[in-house]
Amino acid sequence: MTSPRALSLFLLLVVSLLGLACTSEPPAATGPILRWTAIPDSDPQLLKQKYDPVSAYLSEALGVPVEYVPVSDYKASVEAFKAGDVQLAWFGGLTGVQARRAVTGAHAVAQGKEDPFYESYFIAHVSTGIERSESFPVGLARHPFTFGSPSSTSGRLMPEHFLRQATGKSPSDFFEQGFAFSGAHDLTARQVQEGGAVKAGVLNYKTYDRLVAAGEIDPDVARIVWVTPPYADYNFTAHPSLETDFGAGFTERLQSVLVALDDPALLDAFARSALIPAADEDFADIERTALELGLIREPIG
Repeated sequence: MTSPRALSLFLLLVVSLLGLACTSEPPAATGPILRWTAIPDSDPQLLKQKYDPVSAYLSEALGVPVEYVPVSDYKASVEAFKAGDVQLAWFGGLTGVQARRAVTGAHAVAQGKEDPFYESYFIAHVSTGIERSESFPVGLARHPFTFGSPSSTSGRLMPEHFLRQATGKSPSDFFEQGFAFSGAHDLTARQVQEGGAVKAGVLNYKTYDRLVAAGEIDPDVARIVWVTPPYADYNFTAHPSLETDFGAGFTERLQSVLVALDDPALLDAFARSALIPAADEDFADIERTALELGLIREPIG
C-alpha cells in the first residue's frame, strides 16, 4: 500500500509537470528565415504595415518563414543586402545596381509590369508661374529645388541625367538658388505643395498620382511641368545565399512565386498591376548612367 506521504509527493510532481506544460513557451522555430526589405521611398512607418501581408503570402507559397525588415534609408537597404542581413530586396534601379555590383552572384529576378517604362514628374508650385511643356522647363533654374533620396533612380539619378542632357549643366550649375534632397518621393510632393523653402522638385509618377488620387496633393498647386522619357526602375534582387540556405533552385522558385502574385491588395503595396520576370541586363542603362554621373565607380584592378 502506498503511504500518504509518497502519494502526496507523487501528486505534487504531477501538478508541477502540468504547470510547466501550461506555462512554458513553445519552442522557437528552427531553420533559416527569408528576410527581405524595400527601399523606404515613402513614409517608413507605413511600409511594414503594407509589406507584412506580402511576407505572409511568400511564406505560404514557399513553405519557409519570411520576415520583412525595415531600413532607415536607401543606403541602409544596400548595406543590409551586402551584409547578408536580408536575402531579397525591393530596390530602385540604382540601388539594385549597387547591390548586385557589391554581391557576386546576386541577380534581379522580378520587376513591376510598369517598371520597364517608368517616368518621373518635375513639379513646381503654382506661384512659380511655370507651365507644363514638352521641352525641359529651364525656368526651374530660378527656384529652390529638391530631389528625393540621393540614391533614388526616379527621384535623382534619371532626372539629373535628363536635366544635364537638356541644359548641358550639372544641378549645381543649373539651380541658381541651390538644391536639396527631401529623402522620399512623398516628402518632395508635400514640400512643393507647401511652397515654402522649396518651390519645385522631382519624384516618380506613381507616388504623385497616388497622392493626387488620395486628395493629399492638389495638382493645381503642385503642378506637373515636365515628364521625363521612360526608363527602367524598381526590381526584386535575390541574394546568392538563398541557394545555400534553402536549397538549389530556390531562387528560381522564388521568382515564380513573385511573378504568380495576383492579389490586387498585395500588388498595391508596390503600386504595381503585376510582377514580371527581370534580368540584370534590363538595368544596363541605369548602370551606365550612374557611372557617367559618378554615382558608382568601375572596380579597380
